[in-house]
Amino acid sequence: MIASRLALSTEQIDAAARRVMARCEELARISADSGAITRVYLSPEHARVNALADAWMREVGMTTRQDAAGNQLGLLPAADPDAPVLMLGSHLDTVIDAGRFDGIVGVLMAIEVVRILRVASADGGWRSPFPFGIEVAAFADEEGTRFGRALLGSSAVAGTWDDAWWDLEDADGITLRDAHRAFGLDAAAIRDAARAPGQLVGYLEAHIEQGPELDRRDEPLAVVSSIASARRFQVVVEGEARHAGGTPYDMRRDALLGASEAALAVERICSSEHHIIGTVGQLEAFPGAVNVIPGETRMSIDLRGEFDGARDRVWERISRELDEIMGRRRLSWHAREVHSAPALFCAPLLQDVVREGIRASVASAEPASLFSPAGHDGMTLGALTDVGMLFLRNADGISHHPAESVLGGDVALGIRALAEAVAHRGAEPS
Repeated sequence: MIASRLALSTEQIDAAARRVMARCEELARISADSGAITRVYLSPEHARVNALADAWMREVGMTTRQDAAGNQLGLLPAADPDAPVLMLGSHLDTVIDAGRFDGIVGVLMAIEVVRILRVASADGGWRSPFPFGIEVAAFADEEGTRFGRALLGSSAVAGTWDDAWWDLEDADGITLRDAHRAFGLDAAAIRDAARAPGQLVGYLEAHIEQGPELDRRDEPLAVVSSIASARRFQVVVEGEARHAGGTPYDMRRDALLGASEAALAVERICSSEHHIIGTVGQLEAFPGAVNVIPGETRMSIDLRGEFDGARDRVWERISRELDEIMGRRRLSWHAREVHSAPALFCAPLLQDVVREGIRASVASAEPASLFSPAGHDGMTLGALTDVGMLFLRNADGISHHPAESVLGGDVALGIRALAEAVAHRGAEPS
């Protein structure tokens, strides 16, 4: 691996970090909810942040477009207009009542890296100095907040769009197809968003760590080794709704108590396994009256693991435990899998260039290498190209919450590291 080729001034990097932090605040004001940050796919807020990202991409000399899935893209071409590209980016959508930085900081850092690396072209514009172009992607729907299916934007780019998704509905009963049309997009053109493998030399993403490891280590940056495999289930527990006062305990078939015991079993089983994380994030009882024993309960189970096989074995254990719990309580249960994604192992070459980028930016010990239990757009892009990721420290590891935080100084280090990583990739053989 070569030594750093970049001569970057502290003033240049600090100015870039200040722009990123200010623009995170500007985007935070674009929300469907007053007093909270909420931006979902194919919403007016989605259109507004795409327009801002478009302007910021053009400001640094990129040509821009919105693709057939609603992703906002900017291109800094190579001297050869037919050359492949190195894609940088993340996402601009959020969960409900989100923080300011999840996804957003990665998009804005990528734009600043283009500003740093661009060189003047013969036509008076700007181009990439490398044998590949640089493309910035602001993906449209990483979180899956509106339609319950994550990674829609990057799936379209990776060529893994599933037409069955068109029938997904949001909380108001609006289908994905209808929302897509109302946004001004053409469902028939969705395949146009897909890239061929030869069009990319890789994908690099900067992202806040959505956990506490860097904060505990007191380190600003880390290399990501892999992204968790994931499976999500909607579980229905069925019992019998009866009068809360008139039904003795030996006759009760309480679906809520069965689901509650199941949730505790998920915690017990997963906490005993290395790098397996299970979460029950939704629990709803029906009919939901104060004086009626719940006859049905619906719950979610989110499973994540470093390795697919270990994750699947844990689901088998959970299933056997649910059989025992529901049998003992005279209840029945069934599950519907709503999401499945294999583990994504970051490419060794891109891990190396990110590591060299950190070494060139942080005067410290060997950069940490961390497994990501959180999902990212790279999970889908791994079906298309090599993936690498850079983590930034996140105070206390809190994310998907308004208290989410990143330091401007860490953003400055991250911008330098990402720019160095791109330069190192440019010096490697294709």
